[in-house]
Amino acid sequence: MKTIINTANAPAPIGPYNQAVLSGNTLYTSGQIAIDASTGDLVMDSIEAETEQVMKNLKAVLEAAGMTFENVVKTSIFISDMHNFSKINAVYANYFSADTAPARETVEVANLPKFVNVEISAIAVN
Repeated sequence: MKTIINTANAPAPIGPYNQAVLSGNTLYTSGQIAIDASTGDLVMDSIEAETEQVMKNLKAVLEAAGMTFENVVKTSIFISDMHNFSKINAVYANYFSADTAPARETVEVANLPKFVNVEISAIAVN
């Protein structure tokens, strides 16, 4: 059994998918990019601002499922330029305790939706 998770506090999907799917006690989020849900605009002022918006969107999806970043067991980070890794990582680190941080991978890709610089998805367990 799966439950579809959607919230107005995160960007609406731009394709045939949902913001997240809850299966049992495990939440699978779709990748979040830096779209401000209240305006529909991309936040691209800096890689830090972009990453901050991505994390805010991910937080909104987690909250819609009754979870927090403490529930996250795995993240996937896709970036368009590995030279931005340290800046992205610095913002990302603000959302997790070093002692309980999730497993993750970070992958450089040729392009991302809407030609953003970073996309992050998560798996969380309640």
